[in-house]
Amino acid sequence: MLDTVKYLIGAAGASGYGSKSTAEEVTDNCPDLRSITVIITGATSGIGAETARVLAKRGARLVLPARSLKAAEEAKARITSECPGSEIVVMALDLSSLKSVRNFVSEFESLNLPLNLLINNAGKFAHEHAISEDGIEMTFATNYLGHFLLTKLLLKKMIETAKETGVQGRIVNVSSSIHTWFAGDMIRYLAQISRNKSHYDATRAYALSKLANVLHTKELAQRLKQMDANVTVNCVHPGIVRTRLTREREGFLTDLVFFLTSKLLKTIPQAAATTCYVSVHPRLEDVSGKYFADCNEAWTSKLGSNSNEAARLWAISELLVSTDPKEVLDINAKPWI
Repeated sequence: MLDTVKYLIGAAGASGYGSKSTAEEVTDNCPDLRSITVIITGATSGIGAETARVLAKRGARLVLPARSLKAAEEAKARITSECPGSEIVVMALDLSSLKSVRNFVSEFESLNLPLNLLINNAGKFAHEHAISEDGIEMTFATNYLGHFLLTKLLLKKMIETAKETGVQGRIVNVSSSIHTWFAGDMIRYLAQISRNKSHYDATRAYALSKLANVLHTKELAQRLKQMDANVTVNCVHPGIVRTRLTREREGFLTDLVFFLTSKLLKTIPQAAATTCYVSVHPRLEDVSGKYFADCNEAWTSKLGSNSNEAARLWAISELLVSTDPKEVLDINAKPWI
């Protein structure tokens, strides 16, 4: 009850910020970002667009990968109209396609740009069951596996940039408190919904993908530490906000739910605050493997803090991006799943 009251009134936490803080407010006292290059997925609308706008306002060079180049160009135009002189690169990327992710990384590397900050922000909530071109349930493929491969392939560049510049690299995975809604065997459920739509539940699939974001953060933080890399990774819950993420669930019921919970909703500038805080605030120097909400460290679910599950998910993810996913997710052929 006390936490709810604090949330509603926007009481500041240990960081000095709270649920009512905006992305501009949390970056007010941050260093100039003109030496920083950022890749941010899902920046054509909603929270991602606001995150991109604020980082550009602080001077960062932006790389905006998007499935729709038209939408990305429009986002670029909006930002440059407010922040003339902003350096923004638009590139093609479909996170649900492992081939597209590889092509994007290859094209990015050809630009010979540094990479200081990677924000894995793009998200999908698919009401209807769908399978990616790689044979993986679409929500999981887009929200988690595409980002897993993207991060894996860009990590060398981030480590090199941090070593050359002395500026610590940061990776931010945008998750959701809905990750706490998933219970059960993650990999078995993924195999089920990637092979048979009768097992599909849209909310559970979304919760699974967001739990995977949390576990990815946990395992990657350990690996970066073992590598002695000057790169951190953290995970954020932006808050409840109505964005285009719900565009496939429009209707009376959705409208009613959002009306009844309107007092709990954040504005988009407020929802982008935690991502921006974790991305660039000096207070987060050397902080890694944590989960943040309302610009303060928060708790994950019990499953989200399970190191064994994090390592297991990583191992499966490596297989999914390197071999035929259909074989990996064959329950009968892989009893260890």
